[in-house]
Amino acid sequence: MAKSQWSFKTATEMSAALAAKKVSAVELARDAIGRIERHDGKINAVCVRDFDRGLEAARAADTALARGESAPLLGIPMTIKESCNIAGLPTTWGFPAQKDFKPNEDALAISRIKQAGGVILGKTNVPVGLGDWQSYNDIYGTTNNPYDLGRTPGGSSGGSSAARAASRPRSKSRTQTALILPS
Repeated sequence: MAKSQWSFKTATEMSAALAAKKVSAVELARDAIGRIERHDGKINAVCVRDFDRGLEAARAADTALARGESAPLLGIPMTIKESCNIAGLPTTWGFPAQKDFKPNEDALAISRIKQAGGVILGKTNVPVGLGDWQSYNDIYGTTNNPYDLGRTPGGSSGGSSAARAASRPRSKSRTQTALILPS
């Protein structure tokens, strides 16, 4: 399976590479988006995609970096749990009756992530009401374990854990199923 040199980097490693101008925030975001588009179909970890605004945030991060600015998450691509309010994106907690709810403002935690320069590319799947041992709901379907698609990654943060697990290298004795990004 092809991977880029950024596939398994930590946020700290990506931040150092951004500061050293070895990579741009846009390149990191595009790399993460490409992994999501190639591999998430079987996993279904990233249930809400916000690639256009993510790329816009990455461009803004590159501009800030060029001015010599720094921030803890400046230019780092990431996803957020579906239950967190992000202005303009659905927040349902997996409840079908909430499928059309789109908050007008970000939750405080999201505002702080954005202030710290985080590049949010989308939201990860959750079980209904965040209260099950697997991540399934009638809106987004089932999230699968990236190492064994017949198993669950768990509940409440199943989409987040599947995205995170898929972003880590496997031992040489096992085949890796997917490469997404830290969540």
